[in-house]
Amino acid sequence: MNDKLFLVIGGTGTQGGGTARALLAAGHRVRILTRNPESPAARALAQRGAEVAKGDLGEPATLPAALRGVYGVFSVQRPDADGSDSERRHGFALIDAARTAGVQHFVHSSVCQVDQHKSFPLWESGYWSQKYWTDKWEVEQRVREAGFAHWTVLRPSFIMENFKQPKANFLFPQLREGVIITPVRPDSRVQLISGDDIGAFARAAFEAPVRFDHEVIELASDTLTMAEVGAVLSRQLGKSVTVKTVTPKEAEQAGIFPTWVRSQEWINEVGYHVDTSKLERYPVPMTSFADWVKANADNIVVGG
Repeated sequence: MNDKLFLVIGGTGTQGGGTARALLAAGHRVRILTRNPESPAARALAQRGAEVAKGDLGEPATLPAALRGVYGVFSVQRPDADGSDSERRHGFALIDAARTAGVQHFVHSSVCQVDQHKSFPLWESGYWSQKYWTDKWEVEQRVREAGFAHWTVLRPSFIMENFKQPKANFLFPQLREGVIITPVRPDSRVQLISGDDIGAFARAAFEAPVRFDHEVIELASDTLTMAEVGAVLSRQLGKSVTVKTVTPKEAEQAGIFPTWVRSQEWINEVGYHVDTSKLERYPVPMTSFADWVKANADNIVVGG
């Protein structure tokens, strides 16, 4: 496998970064696609041995060069935040370009429970941001139908890096003061997965394409209440982290943007339901939240 080349989308981000590092650590050839090859994250991967290709999923003309000679693609897209239909456009453009380029294995990261979106409570009212779910589902479907020799879909649960800088600045802004303000109810249990574990599954899929072919794998390595999340952070960081449960309206008044409030409400009403026992059949070690906090303590800002 070490002579095969893998293109990683989102290599400077959480999931793509985890995938790129996992592949590089195993001695694989990696190329990342980035709009800014001079960014610190891109340079760090280049120092580890990654090729850096300048390009943009929003500019399909940049994709053929990035895909030249590529055996496998790791795909992840950001949700459409500005009404430009970016997730569908970017996902479709990448899938079509990869198929044209002769890519053999396409590993795509989506989200847990996406196939059940029409059964969510309040679905018809649009309360859960229908486009978020339908975009992810339609890109998944495009992967299945594209005609790749092998494809694999990963569906992460709540990503642990949400508590780490820089994401925590936007998602849990009060964490700097030692407080997690959340509309997640005290009795709701949150399933979590780290970006590195997502990357480890992507690497395992690329290394065993037949075993992972046509697999749809929902991912979670730990299950905690938000109070337990706060307790783990406190214990591992040696700093007090309290959890304040609020109403959705109060969460918005505290400066948490509405779509993120809806996402946390979704945990109450639907939630993640990963059968973690099914993950034991895969040769991928999983990371507990406590171990993740310990490993990432330098980038989790509490009390300053």
